[in-house]
Amino acid sequence: MKTYLSGAVALALATVSFAWAGAAMAETKTITFLFTDDDQAYVERMEALSKEFEAAHPDVKVNFVSSGYDAVAKQLPVQLAVGEGPDIAKITDWQLAPYYLDMRPYMKDPDGFAKLHGDSLNTLRFPGVNDPQSINGYIASQTFNLPFVNKTLFEQAGEPLPKPTATLKDIVEASARVAKATGAQIPFTMDRSGHRFSGAAFSYGSNYVKDGKFFFPDDAAKRYVTDLYGWTKDGSFPKEMWGAAGGTQYKNMGDEFVNGNVVTYLAGNWMVNPFQKKIGDAFDWTAISAPCGDAGCYAMPGGTAIVGFKRTKSPEAVAAFIEFLGSEKVQREIAENYVVLTGADIKDPQYKLESKNAKEAMAVFLASRNSVPQAARDLERLKGSSAIYQLIVQRMSQLIVGELSLDETFKAMSADVDKVNVALAANK
Repeated sequence: MKTYLSGAVALALATVSFAWAGAAMAETKTITFLFTDDDQAYVERMEALSKEFEAAHPDVKVNFVSSGYDAVAKQLPVQLAVGEGPDIAKITDWQLAPYYLDMRPYMKDPDGFAKLHGDSLNTLRFPGVNDPQSINGYIASQTFNLPFVNKTLFEQAGEPLPKPTATLKDIVEASARVAKATGAQIPFTMDRSGHRFSGAAFSYGSNYVKDGKFFFPDDAAKRYVTDLYGWTKDGSFPKEMWGAAGGTQYKNMGDEFVNGNVVTYLAGNWMVNPFQKKIGDAFDWTAISAPCGDAGCYAMPGGTAIVGFKRTKSPEAVAAFIEFLGSEKVQREIAENYVVLTGADIKDPQYKLESKNAKEAMAVFLASRNSVPQAARDLERLKGSSAIYQLIVQRMSQLIVGELSLDETFKAMSADVDKVNVALAANK
């Protein structure tokens, strides 16, 4: 069965699925799979794969629940903390490690699964939390944040594309010139996300950790925030992009790029496949190298995983489903059809890049894999990093809409970080 819902309703359904499923089908094991992705075709294929698994396992029903990213990010940790939530979910938050189910004892071929997925499984294993040999799920995608550019607008404006050595300032100013020449509404934007914000912060020379504790904003981060704020004042980075949503809410700006309203959009390789389908031949586009700064030209790394949770009542069914989804056959299909950089070691994937634009963009993303700072990879695995990302979104939004001055923003961020450090120390 399938369910397409959003927000709290989807997670609530995932939480209570066992109750109604147990009453309706006492002999059938029902597992709930919570999935989210910006590529709707990918979502629909995962639902179809769930049905394929059901057909091969008549004693198992997969309750497929599709929800928005923001709801999953905010509510799933709360659900799991009280022993509720789905059996399986696609996640981006590595701090959920304490809730993972070790599926190795329940798998038919755990060693084969581990060989296929290799070192990527270590991303899910936290020292002192997960067994070093545990199989908790698999890395569904590896991601990198880079700017997408509307090549047609650049050509119409007679503006060359930013070079690989371009700074963020160079990119934003070029985008503003293009917007002025072409009448495009939005010169530069990025998703309303602390993760999206952070790549350029590392290029500026910021490091979110000092002496084993979170430390933000440092001087480099302050320079970066000051520049972003200045660009909102002159219209290069329209304040409506972040100011339209409240609190720490995530907001994707991809549709604005698809509609031709944005000159440059900072996102990631997960958008290549949706763009080639949605944009078609409306305009030419590509990705460009990571913005440079005093410290380097850094692409922010990230990823998603599909994991099982120990709160499940059907660990055998969960393990079988994960083993199916994580198989070489399925992973190759996902990689090739939806242009995904999987954690599985798929030999020579033939990405279905139907357009020259998508091929060019993907080549840039593949080349960016060596431009990731180790500090950024370390940050992704630090407990509390999600809280840092959230406070960045909240305080930057307040700055952009005029609720806080620059100095007040820096003080508020620092105070927020102090609270995160205190909370982490208390929970050690």
